Amino acid sequence: MTDSSMIPLTMTRTFASLPEKVYDAWLVPDNFRKWLFTAENTNQVAENQPEVGGSWEIIDRREGKNYRAIGTYLELNRPNRIVMTFEMPQFGDATDELIISLKPVPAGTEMTFTQHITVPHEEVWGESEIGKAQQEFYDSTEQGWNLMFQGLKALLETGENPYKG
Repeated sequence: MTDSSMIPLTMTRTFASLPEKVYDAWLVPDNFRKWLFTAENTNQVAENQPEVGGSWEIIDRREGKNYRAIGTYLELNRPNRIVMTFEMPQFGDATDELIISLKPVPAGTEMTFTQHITVPHEEVWGESEIGKAQQEFYDSTEQGWNLMFQGLKALLETGENPYKG
């Protein structure tokens, strides 16, 4: 039995913004520190090297604890596509892949987001326990991205993220 499985999560959002602006919200530290795994008032670190093979890092401080998100850029095609890895070392050694595809639409930009979620397994688990863990990871990941994408939408369309962490 393998010690993990991979499940896809795909979400689509439309923003009243140009694709270049949405792309920059993912890559410019002054932008992503306001919504990506963090909020402006709780952000401790927001750094990146926006080039293929370059790294990114976010540290968010909540309730006296630092939460670190890191990754590497695998593909950058402005303003159409970003592919990057995502890890949170404090929760384990899993590396997920994030794919952000952007296309212009009459309302602005349609963003299709996919995360290949790594779900760790316990050695003694059967299919039902694995299925339950996969559903829990899927649901919690989707909930987290929903909140972040609300913040991204507000940032893109009003310049402010009302979700302050």
